[in-house]
Amino acid sequence: MRGAGAVKAGSRPPWLGLGAAVWVQVAGGASSTFALYSHALKVALGTDQRRLALLGVACDVGENLGLLPGVLCNRLHPALLLLIGAAACLLGNGITWLAVSGAAPALPYWLIWFALCLAANGGAWLGTAVLVTNMRNFPLSRGAVAGILKGYSGLSAAVYTEIYTGVLHDSPTNLLLFLTLGVPVVCLLTIYFVRPCKPSLVENNAEQVHFIFAQMASVLLGVYLVAATILDHVVTLTDVMNYSLLAIMVLLVFAPVAIPLKMTLFPSNRRKGQSDSSECSPTTDNDQIEPLLPSSSGSNLGNLEEDDATDIDILLAEGEGAIKPKRRRPRRGEDFRFREAILKADFWLLFAIYFIGVGSGITVLNNLAQIGIAVGAVDTTISLSLFSFCNFFGRLGGGAVSEYLVRSRTLPRSVLIACTQVVMIITYLLFALGRHATLYISVALLGICYGVQFSVIISTSSELFGLKHFGKIYNFIALANPVGAFLFNSLAGYVYDLEVEKQRVGRADLDIACHGPNCFRLTFCVLAGAASLGTLLSMVLTVRIRPVYQMLYAGGSFSQPRSSAH
Repeated sequence: MRGAGAVKAGSRPPWLGLGAAVWVQVAGGASSTFALYSHALKVALGTDQRRLALLGVACDVGENLGLLPGVLCNRLHPALLLLIGAAACLLGNGITWLAVSGAAPALPYWLIWFALCLAANGGAWLGTAVLVTNMRNFPLSRGAVAGILKGYSGLSAAVYTEIYTGVLHDSPTNLLLFLTLGVPVVCLLTIYFVRPCKPSLVENNAEQVHFIFAQMASVLLGVYLVAATILDHVVTLTDVMNYSLLAIMVLLVFAPVAIPLKMTLFPSNRRKGQSDSSECSPTTDNDQIEPLLPSSSGSNLGNLEEDDATDIDILLAEGEGAIKPKRRRPRRGEDFRFREAILKADFWLLFAIYFIGVGSGITVLNNLAQIGIAVGAVDTTISLSLFSFCNFFGRLGGGAVSEYLVRSRTLPRSVLIACTQVVMIITYLLFALGRHATLYISVALLGICYGVQFSVIISTSSELFGLKHFGKIYNFIALANPVGAFLFNSLAGYVYDLEVEKQRVGRADLDIACHGPNCFRLTFCVLAGAASLGTLLSMVLTVRIRPVYQMLYAGGSFSQPRSSAH
């Protein structure tokens, strides 16, 4: 029997939560700004490139160490996850600011490494809270949701770059102070709106139109950020113009909130007593919470699998026979427990592909400042903004294109991963040339490929192993990112420092920067070889999971019920 918290007409739609999640994703992507203050950190610590690269790895480790929030997302309200993430960002960025600003005595290297890891891990808590919540709120549009949220996260670097150049006067110290205070403020302002909703299990045209609007709004924001960055380098802007550009950017980030505003002001006609397809319902302590965790497969939508007695999902499934115990092992496309998923070859293929594709891409991002200096491009902001926009475009496009492939062709999303791995081979060879003329082309291509893989692997893992334990499963796969970043960054830093020592021979100056194509040539050749292996693994995964997608998306609709007999 439904409690007082059942869905009521007039309750907030989940689109307001999605709009709030956009702000959280933009704020939580602060670790992508490492290139903006890496050189200042290098000077403050008096360290070499190898140790600086390991500080970049700290950001990757923290950002992808999401197992704990992945476990707790089924047990804690999203608001608590946001509070934990905000506290981690405050402490981690605050310590880094003390080191760069000189406001505190010289801090040890290990403490800075831990601070960067902690700040980035705060972003993992924020991302897990909003991503898991919204994918469960929109279970039939998980590709679009993942693309939109991860797309805005990819734009985070460009947003911060615009703030950095426009109102913070290119000051790494001011940027770190802004991150220290700004991220927690955003979390506190949005914490009320990020909450579970009763999901819609029926596709409708209005929802698809809303997703298209959100995607177009994010594209407009991305184009605007790139144009504003270029304008800043072409024309000398006054403070009034800089603040005007910033105000326009803020309005564009607010664009997704127009969806729930429109739904409130112009509600659709529906029969009396019939609620919206999916709405949020405020709950009280005595309310019964409706089941919110639909399975991946059409026949299992709305059904939950019995877990251990301490699992909060049991509470979510109570009432009116919602629990259906299953003794057999789940098949791909159904809900897996974490311990069941890690026994599957597909799980480790996804891990390896993520290790190669995203791990190598983040290595280039962490060393973007030094790569630019090596080819004669001293200003990092254009490269970082370009990477951020193309990363966003890849994430958004990866979600939309892969959604088209699975619904119209029943092709696995991993087809798109294989294509991007091929492009990455070419991109790394272009980087290896070490020429200024090909720098921005290489950065753009890598940003697109990096974003596509980031977005597609999220949707793929949810379809293969279900949404019920998606937080734990995806966050474990995400550990491949820092593992790959550690290995590739260690190689990049080692080769870079060797070349610096060679260039210092016979020179009186103590320049800590490396110049010329040899600084990263060997590194990029190794990355091209790794991308070749990633292409092969992506093709193997595609062949293995093709029958799963034919089963899930037969008839072109994920929501079509299918027989439970296999």
